[in-house]
Amino acid sequence: MDIGTYIVIAFIALALIFVKKAVVIISQSETRIIERLGKYHATLQPGVNLIIPFIDRAKEMVAVRAGRYVYTTVIDLREQVYDFDRQNVITKDNIQMQINALLYFQIMDSFKAVYEINNLPNAIEKLTQTTLRNIIGEMELDQTLTSRDTINTKLRSVLDDATNKWGIKVNRVELQDITPPESVSQAMEKQMQAERNKRATILTSEGEKQAAILKSEGEKASRINRAEADRQQAILIAEGQAQAKMRVAEAEAVAIQKITEALGQSTNPANYLIAQKYIQMMEELAKNENQKTVYLPYEATGVMGSLGGIKEMFKGQ
Repeated sequence: MDIGTYIVIAFIALALIFVKKAVVIISQSETRIIERLGKYHATLQPGVNLIIPFIDRAKEMVAVRAGRYVYTTVIDLREQVYDFDRQNVITKDNIQMQINALLYFQIMDSFKAVYEINNLPNAIEKLTQTTLRNIIGEMELDQTLTSRDTINTKLRSVLDDATNKWGIKVNRVELQDITPPESVSQAMEKQMQAERNKRATILTSEGEKQAAILKSEGEKASRINRAEADRQQAILIAEGQAQAKMRVAEAEAVAIQKITEALGQSTNPANYLIAQKYIQMMEELAKNENQKTVYLPYEATGVMGSLGGIKEMFKGQ
């Protein structure tokens, strides 16, 4: 091969290298900053882009890859998440604890992200740490543990304002872990256990109180019902006895009326009824074999008078 062939091959090789350097393919959601002779020239869009090799050069920026800072010419426009290491913070009541935060952000202006800040990830991390210390320093321990949403909102607002000039949009901030000291954790656990025991005691006493109230109300209702039943029973018994006596009196009146009609007006029917009752009583006494002593309810003269009256009645008839 002569020298002309070598020149052609070299020219073709240089042409291929030139074309490779001149054609830049950008993926979707990515971009690159191109400098021409050290000065900003253009921001490449997704697709095929042409540049002048050896004159145009992609600007490098710092990014986080696999938890490490690396230099790259590719600017990712998608939402990114930074998982910061645990950091020590002090609350308003002088309690030291560790907090781990997650930051979700997105590059909105690649020009500002490259030229307005030297190390963007490191700047965001330091800004997040200092802002978080300031927010936690204004809150007590109990507020810190129960106000994660408030902390996230305040932190996102401060970071969004501060990173606006860097072309960054902070979408949200999440507190992953809040770890108080071991002594504080033990004290909180004891306090929580005491609070549970307190609630259990209160609930038990409330239950016993309600049970006693219900029991007393039940006994009250039972007594009222029994008293009402006894009253109704006494009323019914009295009414029954009254009706029975009225029926007996009515029957006796009818009997007296019949006796009077049978014996005539000249004879006293009471003597007849008394004598009849007396005879019935004597028959019952005679039937009682165990009766040894007999007490007569009338005087002998009265008894004889009654018997005499009976005799007179039968004579009249």
